[in-house]
Amino acid sequence: MLPSIYCSIRTEVLTSAVPLALTTAALVIVSLMVITWLISMAMKNASIVDIVWGFGFVLVAWAVRWRVDGLTARQWLLVAMTSVWGLRLTVYLFWRNHGKGEDFRYRAMRRHWGPRFGVISLGTVFGLQGVLMWTVSLPVQLGQTRPSADLGVLAWIGVAVWCTGLFFEVVGDAQLARFKADPASGGRVMDRGLWKYTRHPNYFGDACVWWGIALVAAETGIGAIGLIGAAVMTVLLRRVSGVTLLEKSLVKRREGYIDYVARTSPFLPRPPKP
Repeated sequence: MLPSIYCSIRTEVLTSAVPLALTTAALVIVSLMVITWLISMAMKNASIVDIVWGFGFVLVAWAVRWRVDGLTARQWLLVAMTSVWGLRLTVYLFWRNHGKGEDFRYRAMRRHWGPRFGVISLGTVFGLQGVLMWTVSLPVQLGQTRPSADLGVLAWIGVAVWCTGLFFEVVGDAQLARFKADPASGGRVMDRGLWKYTRHPNYFGDACVWWGIALVAAETGIGAIGLIGAAVMTVLLRRVSGVTLLEKSLVKRREGYIDYVARTSPFLPRPPKP
């Protein structure tokens, strides 16, 4: 049974538009990251890679749509879902980070590597993020390669999951921005609105967005491989560059944050503990 499934997938990969989609995405990402790296060298600010992150997915979605023939309705749905998420994130991060200098993570790396950081960052920052972008965007790439497989129940479940994620991201970011803008909030912990139920509603929303996109792609069969992308994004947000890394800093900078951690879910929303 398993060998026959493997042979079926292998045949489909070799004879379909899959190689073209994967190659197109890779070329777009390499070009984007090299250009961003060159700009960061001139600006002496590696933080711009964070702003470019969401926009890169938008470029991948549109480039694959332009180069690959598939079911038009699914292609446009995946492009729209990716574009709304990516452009919103890009604009929000530009608004939040513009004029504030390099992020503390990259400043620490710059101090560690000294004059060599510029060259080393091509691989450790921009190259690594490029590989992750290619992996996470697998559902956007593979979901556009099948000319058949009409939109069905699974696709609309994916849209519902995506809408839930976008809600948590947009509302969570807006609530946090309003909280920070209030002078009375200085030094306090944000535990209102969505932040009462999860310590990171924006990260939870991010994960939901990509599981939604992956479900839309999975309905094509070959697109189910794209579930790997959603899983990688979730691990990054929960265990690597999201919750874990950010909270190491917040525990030191925010009085009362340890109590907030004790009563509030780190990721999945749920009522706070007493």
